Amino acid sequence: MTISFSRTIVACLAFAVCGIAVAAEPVVPGAGRRVEDVGDDFEDPDWEFIFRLPKSSKNLNKNDGGGGGESKNDHWYEGVKRGQPDIIKTVPTPPNGLANSTRSLLLRSVQTGIPGRPSYRLQQDDFIANVHYRNGSIPVSQTPSAVVRIFMPKVEEWEDRSGPSFAFRVAVETSVRKRSGAFGAVRTQSETYWPGFFIEFDSKTENDRGYDSAHLRIRANSNGADFTGPAIKQTGWWTFGISCTPDGMLHYYASPGVDDLTDEDYITSQFPYGHRAQRFKTYFFNVCNGDDGRTWSTPWIIDDPKVFIR
Repeated sequence: MTISFSRTIVACLAFAVCGIAVAAEPVVPGAGRRVEDVGDDFEDPDWEFIFRLPKSSKNLNKNDGGGGGESKNDHWYEGVKRGQPDIIKTVPTPPNGLANSTRSLLLRSVQTGIPGRPSYRLQQDDFIANVHYRNGSIPVSQTPSAVVRIFMPKVEEWEDRSGPSFAFRVAVETSVRKRSGAFGAVRTQSETYWPGFFIEFDSKTENDRGYDSAHLRIRANSNGADFTGPAIKQTGWWTFGISCTPDGMLHYYASPGVDDLTDEDYITSQFPYGHRAQRFKTYFFNVCNGDDGRTWSTPWIIDDPKVFIR
């Protein structure tokens, strides 16, 4: 009943935003065939991320970015705008992970802003998959999707702060018409946007309910606003996925455990910011904290991120 109702909303939204009478049915992330030269299983005993410090903080101090950290296997890199997490290393896969998985990847940060200059505000680091440089952008006609397993630690290990703690997002591209100046010509240009999932914590030390809780926040609806998704009622392993259909719509799925996603794991479908995606560029992760220079972020572990096309 929930899925059927949600798909009715999808069709109405597609008509309202894009002027088309029927939207494509949501596609479960992971459908089709894997893009072999991107993604990672972290099983290589020599897996390593090469840090080239200082890390980027261009979003805050307008410098030219960091030293361009990258993994030895060329599947991950530091972005120009923000730096990579302070800890990027393989660790033994936590219990109840994927069958045959022995190694996963730990992501954690303490200085998410300008190193040595704490902002005492929410900041984030980026860990970016090298998809579009290795494989090129993927047209949405191929129904690209990204899937990952994320391990959520026990609540006692989360950073004691209310707000975003971690994110799994994609970079997609569309074409927009913009005017140059008040009276300039209108030109069509490419624009990248970054929808996805945020994992949010609500600390009992900062609320009046007397207990900790967590939920998903979805970025974004057609007006560009984030909205609250399902509550997180258990920690441990979760599976997340985002798919793009040929109509340019994004579809969000998540469920506890490491099983492949199914129709039952559907959450929502959106045209974020009112855009219709044309190309899938990559996926990435955000590690967030309060950037006080001493408090570490929640320790996040990921495993087996993959990209699929049909």
